[in-house]
Amino acid sequence: MKEVSASYPEVPVAAGGAVPSGYKQTEVGLIPEDWAVSTVGAEFHVQLGKMLDSEKNIGVSKLFLGNRSVQWGHVDLSELAKIKLTPSDLRRYRLRAGDLLVCEGGEVGRSAIWTDPIPECYYQKALHRLRPRRGYDVNMMLSVLAIHASTGLLRNYVTQTSIAHLPKEKFETLPIPLPKRAEQEAIAEALSDADALIESLQHLIAKKRQIKQGAMQSLLTGQRRLSGFSDEWERKRLGALLEICHGRSQREVEVRDGRYPILASGGRIGWTNSFLCDRPSVLIGRKGTIDRPQYVDTPFWTVDTLFYSIIRAPNNAKFLFYRFCLIEWKRYNEASGVPSLNARTIEDVEIYSPGADEQPAIAEVLSVIDAEIDGLENRLSKTREIKQGMMQALLTGAIRLPVTGAA
Repeated sequence: MKEVSASYPEVPVAAGGAVPSGYKQTEVGLIPEDWAVSTVGAEFHVQLGKMLDSEKNIGVSKLFLGNRSVQWGHVDLSELAKIKLTPSDLRRYRLRAGDLLVCEGGEVGRSAIWTDPIPECYYQKALHRLRPRRGYDVNMMLSVLAIHASTGLLRNYVTQTSIAHLPKEKFETLPIPLPKRAEQEAIAEALSDADALIESLQHLIAKKRQIKQGAMQSLLTGQRRLSGFSDEWERKRLGALLEICHGRSQREVEVRDGRYPILASGGRIGWTNSFLCDRPSVLIGRKGTIDRPQYVDTPFWTVDTLFYSIIRAPNNAKFLFYRFCLIEWKRYNEASGVPSLNARTIEDVEIYSPGADEQPAIAEVLSVIDAEIDGLENRLSKTREIKQGMMQALLTGAIRLPVTGAA
């Protein structure tokens, strides 16, 4: 894999905004003079998928991809459905490795390359399928679409009805940069290397999360004991370990540049110079998001939709937070509409609890795993930023890669 830098030089703009030497201004922005500008329709055969009409569809039942299956840069196979296809449909709409799929509606431009993860699959009308006519690199095209979406150029080709649409006739006129073939391949290879690093980090994070979940399940239930601990665990009500407290309205305390966060069930919603609690605490939603406990160890304020807790000595707040994460809180929902919890219901939940000295030891083990995951997620975020910079620089010719071979 090539070494990538976290910063990329911009094309120098001459005094007065003049086009710099060696570059030209085009429909896709500033590009090198030896590049051309083409269109999607000139470089790709664009084919919309099969219309979904259960009354008219006849033939053999086959798996197909819908709009939601195509995410940015990957295909999600978790929601495959089946559609009946005729012999001509089977020829026309079958996917093959290397097809570029682009969302025609909704989040227009969202795209991914089909890599044949299953033996046979088809696609619906909400997707454009692109196949190169003259050898344009599909990996480069994937990045071009991402840049066009981020810069807003793609929006000029969208038709807005009740939802956004990218009609085929408009999509085919979308301008795209056209470096020589050898440079296309070099650009695509560099971006693929960045994608491979991103994918490897995602797999590593997923693996670490699985390890954490297994450690939580074994350590927080006493199935596995840490060295040096052998005392029996006791069955206790949560109310014996902590007190559940109600949040309060933030209207009179909220300030723009406050010192302390105002928290709701979905996260921070503002700032204040006052606090309801200044000790480590476990927080859980009273209404709305009731199954995502939070842990806070600095002063905070909570609104009425979010409970906080006062930990009864000598118990450990971080241990109790992790233990809260194992409880299926939706089982205790007390409303038919917006999910809701009652403070007494929470306090009546019973768990097996270790002694006060074992609680922080367990919390420390899990905290170390959390720190590793946080470090990997920060690295993933930085790598994505680097790739975005790479795309912007490489697809505008702001930086050029050395290439060999003919054009």
